[in-house]
Amino acid sequence: MAETTETGLPKGFRGAEQGWPELHRIPHPPHRLPLLGDVLGVDRRRPLQDSLRLGRRLGPIFRRRAFGNEFVFLWGARLAADMADESRFAKHVGLGVANLRPVAGDGLFTAYNHEPNWQLAHDVLAPGFSREAMEGYHGMMLAVAGRLTGHWDRELAAGRAVDVPGDMTKLTLETIARTGFGHDFGSFERERPHPFVTAMVGTLTYAQRLNSVPVPLVPLLLRGASRRNAADIAHLNRTVDDLVADRRRSGGGDGDLLDRMLETAHPRTGERLSDQNVRKQVITFLVAGHETTSGALSFALHYLARHPEVAARARAEVDRVWGDTPQPGYDQVAKLRYVRRVLDESLRLWPTAPAFAREARQDTVLAGEHPMRRGAWALVLTPMLHRDPEVWGEDAERFDPDRFDAKAVRARPAHTFKPFGTGARACIGRQFALHEATLVLGLLLRRYELRPDPDYRLRVTERLTVIPEGLRLHLERRTAPARAAAPVTVPDDGSGSAARCPVHRPAD
Repeated sequence: MAETTETGLPKGFRGAEQGWPELHRIPHPPHRLPLLGDVLGVDRRRPLQDSLRLGRRLGPIFRRRAFGNEFVFLWGARLAADMADESRFAKHVGLGVANLRPVAGDGLFTAYNHEPNWQLAHDVLAPGFSREAMEGYHGMMLAVAGRLTGHWDRELAAGRAVDVPGDMTKLTLETIARTGFGHDFGSFERERPHPFVTAMVGTLTYAQRLNSVPVPLVPLLLRGASRRNAADIAHLNRTVDDLVADRRRSGGGDGDLLDRMLETAHPRTGERLSDQNVRKQVITFLVAGHETTSGALSFALHYLARHPEVAARARAEVDRVWGDTPQPGYDQVAKLRYVRRVLDESLRLWPTAPAFAREARQDTVLAGEHPMRRGAWALVLTPMLHRDPEVWGEDAERFDPDRFDAKAVRARPAHTFKPFGTGARACIGRQFALHEATLVLGLLLRRYELRPDPDYRLRVTERLTVIPEGLRLHLERRTAPARAAAPVTVPDDGSGSAARCPVHRPAD
């Protein structure tokens, strides 16, 4: 009988050989080498884009072998929909996500399913993303956005193009830090990225590098990188410990996420988060709460600049819905239905958390075709799922926000749009991210015309998340348009853009 872990799952399920009885039926790249596996032509700096290229060639499910371990990838909509069945599948923490556990531990994103702190933290923190809480964050989101536009106005006056990914990172870091933890990193007053951002990028990059190096060789090949990673983790820990200590000394904030972590007991059990877990949760929110949203905004601005007809339509909606209101209210953001479609279409093409892993809760057969043993897992490649021609058409590579109008959304099968993962472990902050991003896009469209560099070609940087590389845009300040005297009330069209619904339908 196979040795098992404390969860009852067989050990050694990192590779697929044990978990997939008919693994031989799943295609793999040609020219496989003994011991090394499928390494010919591999781009170690862009493993996700490598896998997307292989997925196009090998089909909706395929496997790759590296240094003795076999991994299964899938992107077919029918397969991904079956894996969304919560009664048979659960989140799997593996590959790069598991590599983040030294910094994030049993935080919401990196906790194993059997770790009790996940459910405890989820239940304690979920009210922090209610409609009432979100309305409370809105004013701070506007204030941080004002710092961004002030910075962009200065860059425009100096005749400089703006650094889109860098500035979106500053924006989203300040937003989550202020709304969640009452902290100001002063990002827009700095010439260089805040040391917290530098340390965060270092840990994410190191976690990704670990996937391309055999475990026994890590001490030899990544000695220097391991030392830098340890220093980065120490810096993240110190930053958060200081933030928590300041809050304890001050006697509390305004009921934000940090207050909930420190003061709220579980409503049913009375349990509280330990100091160690509070640290892990704060790091999780600071990292995940800004890294993915900054990427989503950056890709959306890239596509808006490249598609002036889309930008004009979105801008006209902002003028019509917001009127001449200096600062839009919380409810007015949800009425930007077309701006939201722009964001969704950007997330379709480049979901900034570009994959999620699922494991079998029991012996099962995936989509009636592929037997899986309990504990077997696969990685769902979200950018390829979002490009499946059977769902999105033969023009799936084309940017078209109208894919997300209400009629098109209702006509699509469930579980085909997954930028925030799936199931019980989907991103708890998705409503926060969507509100923030829609608000910021509306504010920028109302204020600026976006001009791309004609020589720029989209390149994507990978550090577990994805973000455009080297994206700079030129700005023109808009002349004030003739606006409606008052904001227009837009009825709910069922598209899922309303504030109460962070995604398009319960199944997605």
